[in-house]
Amino acid sequence: MDNPKAVYSLSISGRLTLEMHSLNNEGGEGNQTMTRMVSIVDTSGSIHKVNAISGDMFKHVQAEHFYRLAREQGLPLCAGCASFRSDRILGDAEFMRTLPNKDEDTVSKLLKTCALDDVEGTLIAKGTRSVPRKSVAEFAWVVGLPDKVRTESYFHVRYAAERGGPDEERAAQPIFHRPASSGVYAAVATFELARIGFNDISQEYALAEEERLRRYRALLESVLYTYVEPSGAMRGTQNPHIVGFEGAVAISYGVLPAPAISPLADNYRAQIREVAQALGSDGKVEVRLFDNMSEFTGYMKQLLEGTRPYRLFEAKGG
Repeated sequence: MDNPKAVYSLSISGRLTLEMHSLNNEGGEGNQTMTRMVSIVDTSGSIHKVNAISGDMFKHVQAEHFYRLAREQGLPLCAGCASFRSDRILGDAEFMRTLPNKDEDTVSKLLKTCALDDVEGTLIAKGTRSVPRKSVAEFAWVVGLPDKVRTESYFHVRYAAERGGPDEERAAQPIFHRPASSGVYAAVATFELARIGFNDISQEYALAEEERLRRYRALLESVLYTYVEPSGAMRGTQNPHIVGFEGAVAISYGVLPAPAISPLADNYRAQIREVAQALGSDGKVEVRLFDNMSEFTGYMKQLLEGTRPYRLFEAKGG
C-alpha cells in the first residue's frame, strides 16, 4: 500500500467462548485448587459472582508473544528482557549503571534500548528515583457472563509406583480436585499505538519511523496471537477449547480514542458503532465487526500489513 493509514489507537471488545479451562487460579485449600471468582453488577443492579481471568494473565501472554517475535525479527531488547526476566530493564546492569541524570533522557535511552519495555511499560527504580514508562497495551479482566459460565471441580489422583515386595506398604496415592470452567467471557483491550517510541516527558519520539513501524507490526501480531493461543495455568492437561470469538475492532485514525464497550452489555456492538459515528463522523473512527476467530484474524492481518502508527506532534519541532 503506497500511503497506508496511520492508526492512533485500537480497541478490541469481544465475547470469547472457552471450554474446560483453568487459566487463572488463586491457590489451593488442602487438596482443592481454587479458581478465580469476581463479583460484578449487571445493568439492573443485581450482583453476580462469576469466573474470571485477570488482565495480568492476558497481558503476560501478549508480552510473551511479543518477546518471541522481537527475538525472531531482531528488535532491540535490554539484557533483562532478552531472557524474559520479570524485572525487565532492572535486570540490565549496564543500563542501570549508566542512567542519565534527567528523567526525559532516561526514558529516551530506554526506548532506544528495548522494544519490549517500550510497548509493555516498566518502572525504572534506583534508590529514591523512579522513572515510569506507561504501557501501550492495556487489558481488562476477562469476565464470565452471568448465567453463561460454569465452574466445576474434578477428581484426580496421582498414582505412585509400587515400592518393595508384596508385603510392603504401597506408596501414597494422594487425591486432589482441580477446577475447570466453561462459558462465554467478556474481553476488552485497548492499544495506544501512537505512543510507540514516544517519550511522554519530552513529548518527542526517540525512534525513527522505520523502527516504530517494526515494533507496531510486532505488537499487532502479538495481540492477534494472544486471542488465538491464550496461555495460563494447567495448560498441560487443561488446554482450553476455543469455541468462538465474536466482537468489534475499533480503529481511530486521528487524535481520539477508539471506543470500547464491555461485552457484558448485550448491545455492546451497536453501542460501539454509535459511539464511533458520533466521535468520528469525518471517517476518523472505523469499526469492524467479526463473528468468529477467522474473521478477527483476517481483520488483524489487514491492519498489520496495511497501516502504520500515527505520529503525534513534536514539542520542539513545532
